[in-house]
Amino acid sequence: MKRNHFLKTIGLSGLFVSIFPLKSFASFQEKYSRNQLIGKGNPDIIGDFYTSKMHKEAKVAFLKMKSEAKKEGINIEVVSAYRSFQKQKEIFERKYRKFTSQGLNPSEAIIKIIEYSTIPGTSRHHWGTDIDIIDANSPRPKNVLEEQNFYGDGPYCKLKEWLNKRSELFDFYEVYTNNPTRKGFKYEPWHFSYAPVSKPMLQEYKKLNLKAILKEEKVLGNEYFLEDFIQKYRTENILDINPELL
Repeated sequence: MKRNHFLKTIGLSGLFVSIFPLKSFASFQEKYSRNQLIGKGNPDIIGDFYTSKMHKEAKVAFLKMKSEAKKEGINIEVVSAYRSFQKQKEIFERKYRKFTSQGLNPSEAIIKIIEYSTIPGTSRHHWGTDIDIIDANSPRPKNVLEEQNFYGDGPYCKLKEWLNKRSELFDFYEVYTNNPTRKGFKYEPWHFSYAPVSKPMLQEYKKLNLKAILKEEKVLGNEYFLEDFIQKYRTENILDINPELL
């Protein structure tokens, strides 16, 4: 390396560090690992149970939102937050076995599953940024996560009205909206995502080879995840979401 070029390079590096502290420089370089993105370990997840485990930044924002809602008589309860790869794999494979035993062929079973449930390794809940929520102050129906519970005379309609007006002030956005042109997963008025973390994670996630991951992890039925199916799933189920989260 020529002397002038070497000195120039060192000078620019020093200038960068002088402007950005070392901690910021490390953050600037940081990338989310494959395992973090598919729910197989994340040092930023805090909490003890599936209803309390969240990304540490999302947790802070959620507690602020919960505190504000309490002022209006709403007690936001998380019924599902961080979900590991293994947990999602168990859910998916249980449904896969159930539907195939009922007579559906493997491809039909997979299509049935992804009406509401994600394929393991593709769930936004793997990131610790997404939560399914209800109002603990309201009567609890047998199945809490159903659309009718959040509208009209449903027990969680007051919560939904409050979220429509206030959730974005805390950077939480509805993921699977009721936009009639949206494809993929069905409408989920209970599912919200903490955008400051989930957006950059999604950008990194888009770089992964999903088909290869599902094969490597030996997900039941993975041989039926053909290229056309994976591309459609990626476009409709992973990316056809609230534009504020893209």
